[in-house]
Amino acid sequence: MNGETALAGLCGEIARCRICIDRPSGRPLAHDPRPVLRASATARLCIASQAPGTRVHASGIPFTDPSGDRLRDWLGLCSQEFYDTSRVAIVPMGFCFPGLNARGADLPPRGECAPAWRARLFDAMPQLELILLIGTYAQAWHLASGRPAGMTETVRRWQSFLQAKPALLPLPHPSWRNNHWLKRNPWFEAEVLPELRKRVRALV
Repeated sequence: MNGETALAGLCGEIARCRICIDRPSGRPLAHDPRPVLRASATARLCIASQAPGTRVHASGIPFTDPSGDRLRDWLGLCSQEFYDTSRVAIVPMGFCFPGLNARGADLPPRGECAPAWRARLFDAMPQLELILLIGTYAQAWHLASGRPAGMTETVRRWQSFLQAKPALLPLPHPSWRNNHWLKRNPWFEAEVLPELRKRVRALV
């Protein structure tokens, strides 16, 4: 079995996954699972994101929302490039929309998802050269004990994670909820985005 066939088989398993309902670590998922991801046997760039929101749950396509528009601008990619699975993999921490809390905000990614699938999935994509860590959940998983306290400090130290294999680059979530963060931290757009776009363009 070649790598592409093995990855396709693994993605088929993920598409049928129901552990958040059948074997939940807490309260079961309140709706039918709809895993959303873009795995690839050829992409050198991977976007490690958080979890689908309501729009993505409806569309089945990652980042079909204003956060996706901002992320594509950060990366310097058009939609055609961004959604070309042969060049860009998209692997959220939770594959299914986790639901909303009492205030109408997205719940955290489901706790069952990453332990069940993440190591197997990345083992099946050894060609990756750069993984973008979008938000605190992805940063905590991929950086583990090497992660500084807090998202701001983690992103501020972005250069120190580029020596990993594959290279890791932490980013804030592109949600509008982080508008104030972006205004308070102008170094992100001035220092990080130019290097991000250069690296993405070299890989895509």
